[in-house]
Amino acid sequence: MKRFHVHIHVEDLNASIAFYERLFSAPATRVEADYAKWMLDDPRINFAISTRGSQPGLDHLGFQTDTAQELQVLKDQANNAEMALIDEGETTCCYAQSEKHWILDPQGIAWEHFHTLGNIPVFHEQAPVMAQDVVSATACCAPRAPQTDKVAASTACCSPATSASPSCAPSSATSSCC
Repeated sequence: MKRFHVHIHVEDLNASIAFYERLFSAPATRVEADYAKWMLDDPRINFAISTRGSQPGLDHLGFQTDTAQELQVLKDQANNAEMALIDEGETTCCYAQSEKHWILDPQGIAWEHFHTLGNIPVFHEQAPVMAQDVVSATACCAPRAPQTDKVAASTACCSPATSASPSCAPSSATSSCC
């Protein structure tokens, strides 16, 4: 069974945690200095907030799968629909080790499909690797639509983006944000 995923960039993490704990009538499942997550069952959602990003608001959407087989089905559906897929494979981001891939909608909104393999104590364990057509990263994980007609490629958690965030990454082809 899949779980809907929403990740929002916030400016004030503590105020946002207090708000969402009241909204959901539940404490956060995980809280870090720059991140909080709720794993809700009604509605079935993985809702995350972080201070990593360039502007407050929606960072990305997605589907978290319970099994590797469900993730493969989503990947096959995207490939069969001839969607440009950004495949990260096994990676670390958002305090978790996951297998994941991304799709960008026509507006440039990132959709993440992932299967969580385990928790890690840090936001991201390694720096991204330089790849052709990678543009600088903004938020923790989500790719952003490039300024050109080229489809961005990714090799690490901090996927490509159009601009760098002062809280996350320097203005370069790769980032150390995660």
